[in-house]
Amino acid sequence: MLATLSSRRDFDTDWLFERKLDGVRVLALRTGGGGVRLLSRGGKSLNGTYPEVVDALQAQHCADFAVDGEMVALRDGRTDFALLQQRLGLTDPKAARASGVAVTYYLFDLLRLDGQDTTALDLTVRKSLLRDALSFRDPLRFTAHRRRDGHELLDDACARGWEGLIAKRANSRYQYGRSTDWLKLKCSGGQEFVIGGFTEPAGSRVGFGALLIGYYQHGRLCYAGKVGTGYSTATLRSLRTRLDGIEQSGSPFDARVREARAHWVRPELVAQIGFTEWTRDGMLRHPRFLGLRDDKPAHQVVREAPAPTR
Repeated sequence: MLATLSSRRDFDTDWLFERKLDGVRVLALRTGGGGVRLLSRGGKSLNGTYPEVVDALQAQHCADFAVDGEMVALRDGRTDFALLQQRLGLTDPKAARASGVAVTYYLFDLLRLDGQDTTALDLTVRKSLLRDALSFRDPLRFTAHRRRDGHELLDDACARGWEGLIAKRANSRYQYGRSTDWLKLKCSGGQEFVIGGFTEPAGSRVGFGALLIGYYQHGRLCYAGKVGTGYSTATLRSLRTRLDGIEQSGSPFDARVREARAHWVRPELVAQIGFTEWTRDGMLRHPRFLGLRDDKPAHQVVREAPAPTR
């Protein structure tokens, strides 16, 4: 179940609020006391990427469950997607454990328990069952929620440096796909974009100068601007190697992009980009690179627009 971006700020008591976490969605499954499977949104196995989470779930007394949650890396109490990036590409359990990057799996929903489908139950019932079914010790955490004024809670979340909040209808059932029963309330702009090209570095910079990014609309890749900040030297070098491997002769963007000496690439890589706002001409203001994502196909990346308030 996926949340819809919203600018809504007034909510009644039928809603609850959870902290918005800047990580990757992960489903965890265990059937009949067998082995635990961690799966990405696209169905990719993540057992080798997060072996300590597999161990923690395997040690649970509950032998049959399906849970939904967010895998994050924390720095000073805040979720740090750039830090999590160091774990995303690892598939060898030994390498993952030796990476030095600790992860935390925040669980927020229960899809199955002891052989029974729980998706038709109210969200508050599912969360109560989840809290009682599992033991929450590191690296597992239960995602707490509050049920008071959403505007006040969002102001507090932003003051703490959080990404924002997820507002959920307390009586909503679990639906596969995007729903307005779950709303994303963001403190600042940010979403996924497709990499369609890059520029050459200037001066002492290595790798590349900026990424040229976009999003899909009616099957066409629309240009959203260039991103020149947010990279470490290691990222500039490693990403340039990947970009060179998918370079193509022509631009993948629907409209002309006026960048001298631009290199074009097949639109396969997806990047998480933070920004302050959209400009009137459809470009990003103050964009910064946060990391690559492998949990969403490029063709599904669209411009997120707030759902109408009601």
